[in-house]
Amino acid sequence: MAFDLKSGDLISGKTARAGLAALALALSSTVAFAGDKLQYFTWSGYELPDFNKSFLAAHPDGVEASIFGDDDDAFTKVKAGFRPDIAHPCYDKVARWNKEGLLQPIDTKRIKNWDSIFPVFKNLPDLQAGDGKVWMVPWDWGNTSILYRTDLVKNPEASWNLLWDKQYAGRMATIDAVHDTPIVAALLAGVNPFDMTPAEMDKVAEKLREQRPLLSNYTTDMTSVEQALASGQLVAAMTWNASATSLKKQGVPVEFMKPKEGMLTWACGFVMLKDAKNVDLAYDFINSRLDADSGKYLIEAYGYGSSLSSAFATVPKEELEKLQLPSDPEVMLKTTIFTGPMKQNDDLAKMFEKVKAGG
Repeated sequence: MAFDLKSGDLISGKTARAGLAALALALSSTVAFAGDKLQYFTWSGYELPDFNKSFLAAHPDGVEASIFGDDDDAFTKVKAGFRPDIAHPCYDKVARWNKEGLLQPIDTKRIKNWDSIFPVFKNLPDLQAGDGKVWMVPWDWGNTSILYRTDLVKNPEASWNLLWDKQYAGRMATIDAVHDTPIVAALLAGVNPFDMTPAEMDKVAEKLREQRPLLSNYTTDMTSVEQALASGQLVAAMTWNASATSLKKQGVPVEFMKPKEGMLTWACGFVMLKDAKNVDLAYDFINSRLDADSGKYLIEAYGYGSSLSSAFATVPKEELEKLQLPSDPEVMLKTTIFTGPMKQNDDLAKMFEKVKAGG
């Protein structure tokens, strides 16, 4: 989603995708999914066949993907009745999905490369379902930070405060998600982003209000952000690793900042819906996604980390250094902020919406 701060209207390069997702939701109550196709609900860019080659070799045309803008959007649609077999939320949202009774446990004995998943991810507390089962199979991880034009922003302080710098007013953008921009505002306000009192939330709201008039827009449409950075329309934006990787490949002079307050690090993966109609296909799909070559493609194409140590073993050290990606995520986590569950998620989301609307 994007929120234009000049007109006050919701805009986005993914508006059409949102409309299609809404149509799919409306139809889901009356039209059953094809029984022989796995229904996969994911972020844009994660539906690529390169990630599940062995699945498609065994099940040609065996998966149908629907796209969400962020995993809050995904949660809302699934809670309202949209029923895929597999979805791809991030770790901080898993407990919320589980609390609503939307998930079924995944048997790790049926996950062929489970032992290759980094312990820091497979042992996350909210994933554990008991008796060798989990609520989510970790697949990808990465960072959120400031991507800026090195020719247009000269030697900035390594700090999230860049997105509050008045000299770049109207030429900055930030991510329209409660687990991104409000977390950064909390860090700068000296507040624990994951558990805050009402008074602390007021401090975060004030920090967000301070930023609002300086921004071009709030968005989750990274394609539009990348285009605006490439053209110089934007000089800095909050993005994920993939945008830095993409623009550097295009020769755009950008740098992915390492803020002194810490990048945000996230981990996402696959959950199986409670009433999934294609359980066996779901396991085949997850296992295909956990092939080492799938993880290698994720690392090299997007600059994101795979959950698999075996995938990192296939990527040359020089390539990892170029991507600023350590082969052990625990090295990264020593200097970053891991995005876990937010106790006041719903209240924070309402506050963020109010601030974006000018309140």
